[in-house]
Amino acid sequence: EEAVFLRKKITLVRAFSLLIGSMVGSGIFISPKGVLKNSGSVGFSLVVWFACGLLSMFGALCYAELGTRITKSGGHYIYILETLGPLPSFLFLWAEFFAIRPANSAVVSLAFGRYMLEPFFAPCAAPVPAVKLVSLLGYYMVLTLNSWSVTWSARLQTALSVVKLLALALIIVPGMILLAQGHTENFQDAFDRQSLVLDKLPLAFYAGMFAYSGWFQASFVREELIRPERNIPLAVIVSVITVIVGYMLTNVSYYMVLGTQDVLASPAVAVSFVQRAFKSLISVVPVLVALSCFGTMNGGIFTFSRTLFVASREGQWPPLFSMIHIRRHTPLPAVMLMFPLVTAMVCIGDIYHLMNFFSFSRWLFIGLATLGLIVHRHRHPELHSPFKVPLFIPISFTIICLFTVAMSFYSDPVNISIGCTMVLSGFPVYYLIIHRQMSSRCRSPFCKYAFESLCYYLTHKLQLLLEVVQQEIKTY
Repeated sequence: EEAVFLRKKITLVRAFSLLIGSMVGSGIFISPKGVLKNSGSVGFSLVVWFACGLLSMFGALCYAELGTRITKSGGHYIYILETLGPLPSFLFLWAEFFAIRPANSAVVSLAFGRYMLEPFFAPCAAPVPAVKLVSLLGYYMVLTLNSWSVTWSARLQTALSVVKLLALALIIVPGMILLAQGHTENFQDAFDRQSLVLDKLPLAFYAGMFAYSGWFQASFVREELIRPERNIPLAVIVSVITVIVGYMLTNVSYYMVLGTQDVLASPAVAVSFVQRAFKSLISVVPVLVALSCFGTMNGGIFTFSRTLFVASREGQWPPLFSMIHIRRHTPLPAVMLMFPLVTAMVCIGDIYHLMNFFSFSRWLFIGLATLGLIVHRHRHPELHSPFKVPLFIPISFTIICLFTVAMSFYSDPVNISIGCTMVLSGFPVYYLIIHRQMSSRCRSPFCKYAFESLCYYLTHKLQLLLEVVQQEIKTY
């Protein structure tokens, strides 16, 4: 007979595990190829990796402040809604549901399937249908767990975070040993300017930022965090610094063992690394990488279901998805909603095209969320925030995000145009459905007049139709 709501079950350790588990996933094991391909050289790729880490820290600090200012869960969605209004927040929700989240989940799922099967088919590549089948099985397992228990999902995330760090350590150690022995031949002419193509750099940043993506996950579960004013800033700062150090050392290890051509030719960089570095662990590291991807899938489902839950509660999504299982205390309808779209994208998608496809929309709205922080500060100077960042951090982060989004149209016009079209397709849906539900005082006089005229027209036609039906019945 107690009230049904999402309980506060996420401690500081679980928040740290959620962030580490969301960031360290498929990205560091598949993105090095995309970063190197679009940056042109080893040296510039390492610069891109560090810049992406610094940019992620800026974004994480902005979201930490937003998380102490705005007390609701929902992440990007609720921050845009509270600072910029209902239209941009609904466009984010629309793009997140139909493009960003299913494509992101499909990328991670495909990486899980590929690394899980690599030991069984090495040195040949795993068959694509088998990879997709295993990818879907892994995704469905995580979906079932998140429908069953919040506590067990959080415990699994904590355990898999340890596995992720172990996987990184197994890659870092042999590379550092070779570096200490003076094997630096793969770093000769590291900054080759002739291979640098400036209009491809946004795609390199997209690949790098995909690997770091996850620093914002704590904001999605703000209402379930214990002492969020303290734990959000502490968790994001420690986790992002840990991941930056880990990623830089991992990439150096990749280049110490593998040459540039080997990285570009490998469909699974970590597997190629293990084959070259130490064959005794050839079946161990891919499984650890697959478990890392499994943890990222778990974190993604855990947090996105909260976005749908909050959007439904705010009246911008069907009310069904604000319902909570009465015994399990899980947002069951919101968890299950992504099932068909992710299945479709896994079946028809390719990892690198999917990555560019959803990155445009994701970084556009993250830039708008940090722009909202600037707006919120200006509108509410009297509001006391227990955590506050210097103003140049949100300004710099917003400018870089929006500039990268604009430049990506030149880098990959096809996939970016598809992503842009997906965002814009939310406009008619908003004005035909969501805007109508707003109170009459929020509507413009023209919209109010048009709405009332349409209602009068439909009512009049319905009355005529009923009269005709009654007449036919009498005649019969």
